Amino acid sequence: MTDARSLYRTWWRDRVDYRWLVDTLQSHSALRGFKIMLGAGGIVMLMIAVLAALAQGDVSGPLGWQGGIEATVAGAWTLRWWLLPWPREIESLIWIVLFDLDTTANDLLAHDRVIAVLGIVLLMAMGGYVTVFHGPRILALHVGWSMLATVMLGVLIAMGYLPSTGRNEPDLGGRQQDIALGLAIILVMAVVVGVILPFVQVCHWIVRVDAQSDPLTKLLNRRGLDANLAAHVGRCRRRSAYVASLDLDRFKSINDTFGHAFGDEALVYTAQRLRETVESDALVARTGGEEFVVVGCLREEPATVGERLRAAIETMSELPVTITASVGIAVVDASRPDTEYTEATFERLLRRADYAMYRAKRLGGNTTVVAGDEEPLPDLPPRPTAALTESPVPEHDRVAR
Repeated sequence: MTDARSLYRTWWRDRVDYRWLVDTLQSHSALRGFKIMLGAGGIVMLMIAVLAALAQGDVSGPLGWQGGIEATVAGAWTLRWWLLPWPREIESLIWIVLFDLDTTANDLLAHDRVIAVLGIVLLMAMGGYVTVFHGPRILALHVGWSMLATVMLGVLIAMGYLPSTGRNEPDLGGRQQDIALGLAIILVMAVVVGVILPFVQVCHWIVRVDAQSDPLTKLLNRRGLDANLAAHVGRCRRRSAYVASLDLDRFKSINDTFGHAFGDEALVYTAQRLRETVESDALVARTGGEEFVVVGCLREEPATVGERLRAAIETMSELPVTITASVGIAVVDASRPDTEYTEATFERLLRRADYAMYRAKRLGGNTTVVAGDEEPLPDLPPRPTAALTESPVPEHDRVAR
């Protein structure tokens, strides 16, 4: 039970990285199809507005003022999705609010209960979009609003203020039917919007977290690190940030000597020790076989941070042999006026930290190297070749032992 509560608390605190999700879908060429489908939803809204005007038959003008507003919103929705790029997160939220307000107003002002119930279905459809692209708190607001609109509609139906077309004077049996129908609508919405949508989002979140996690150590993997970098940017506002790259020394010989089962155990203990050593808001990832990355906000000297990480691994008492690590650390200075925290900033830091880590390995391992602030990055993949392993350590690198 405790694990279940912890799971749902973690889900509730999750902030979906909207930009990362959109970029991921774009990389799979999925956004175009989604835009077509979402834009088609506006066509459906427009058709419902026209059919509602024809079915109710008592509105003035071709659609009436109510239908005219609905048609305008539907047309704007369709054109936006079909003609413009995928919206940013803030615009997406604005459209959700506008859609919910417009749909609810039309439902409560409808002259026929059938038309009003059809409008409620649109709130379910918007809930599907919110479930995928936004976090649990946004979904909770949409669910709450949808249920409020449904309860209000159910009460209007139950009290006979929203009759079915063709029945103006309900008898006692008709009033009972009204109450039953109003209650049924509320219950159906409670199940679909209040249960199914959160269920789908939790399942989607679990699958996403699992895909971004290392199955052995339960740390982030490289995909998870990339996905969480953008969210981590905001946590370091007005502070310097660091990226530490760690590689366990001579780990292949440990596997060859003690076996891969022992090697896996060593990786698990290393992950636990890193997680216990860093600040609570830092990102810790296993990005390769015996390679780890820590991203955090700098609260002390970078060499001190690197030394703490190195010492934490060297002093693991759970293992019968001593395991050491080479640590490279790079820092972005928040006091500089041109500092801008973006994903590209952290990617550059990661490359600098990676090169500093390999310099620490060339010094014999169990060493921390802090990358120089103005160090140029070579136009090569962040893995040194055999020639690079023999190159000297630049003078602007600072070594902490």
